[in-house]
Amino acid sequence: MQIYYTWQGIKEKYHNLVVGLGNFDGVHLGHQKLIEQLVKEAKRIKGTPAVFTFYPHPDVVLNPSNYHPLLLTQEAKRNLIARLGVDLFIQIPFNTEFARITAPDFAERILYCELGVHTIFIGYNYTFGYKGEGTAELLKESGGKYGFTVRVISPVIVNRQVVSSTYIRNLLFQGKVTEAKDFLGYYPFVEGMVVSGEQRGNLLGFPTANLEPETELLIPARGVYAVKIQVEEGTYWGVANIGVKPTFHAQKNKINLEAHILDYYGNLYHRWIKVIFLKRLREEKKFSSPEELITQIKHDIYQVRSYSLYNNIDNITY
Repeated sequence: MQIYYTWQGIKEKYHNLVVGLGNFDGVHLGHQKLIEQLVKEAKRIKGTPAVFTFYPHPDVVLNPSNYHPLLLTQEAKRNLIARLGVDLFIQIPFNTEFARITAPDFAERILYCELGVHTIFIGYNYTFGYKGEGTAELLKESGGKYGFTVRVISPVIVNRQVVSSTYIRNLLFQGKVTEAKDFLGYYPFVEGMVVSGEQRGNLLGFPTANLEPETELLIPARGVYAVKIQVEEGTYWGVANIGVKPTFHAQKNKINLEAHILDYYGNLYHRWIKVIFLKRLREEKKFSSPEELITQIKHDIYQVRSYSLYNNIDNITY
């Protein structure tokens, strides 16, 4: 997949562009439906399947007090979109200048003049342009004027609930990672660099990898989780803790993500790993002594090993 950070020059390189418009945070089942249909249409007309998006999220620029953490890093989002068959990824820097572009101007100057789009795919609730004034109807009117087709994708319903990034975000804020998977189409994950921690896991007999994810990324609710951890050597079962280590810190500590990897004996410091959340085992708890904590950790590990016997989750790849 080719990545561009400008729309300039694309029209001359790619013809019959079939473009999906949106933020695509999470690349959830609704996004996947849209992308799969645009890829299919691009193949039908021998065109180029493309996604047009922006970064940072508009709320960061226009409404920072209402900004929500992202479900995926930009790299993870691009990787998932590429796996769906998109050949061209256009990521435009979102700033106040871009925000002032009116909907008619966006349709004429960017979609028609700069990109020369053939077909556009949008979600059922997509808006665009200055103050979100652009609607699907306006885009269709522009398409009739400039000669491109607009396809509006209907919502995806799971368990009587419309799939949306906002709903998935709320599930993860509650630690409902298994439920989130039903809407994402994959198990939620966090990736980052392994950094030095307090070494407390080693002292307790359960060494952990302390993860430093990107600051803009959503971390599930505090608690203990059954996870799988992807490292360079392969994928391993593990127990992850998200929290402030209340047993050892009287005052509130910063949120920490650490994972004990079962049956792994290598050195992960300063290496990139991915923690995939499968099930929340329990809430974070303050224990009366390190010995009581050790007993609980052993039980958590037993739960994960039991879970692994009855849940065939061997082929997780993203």
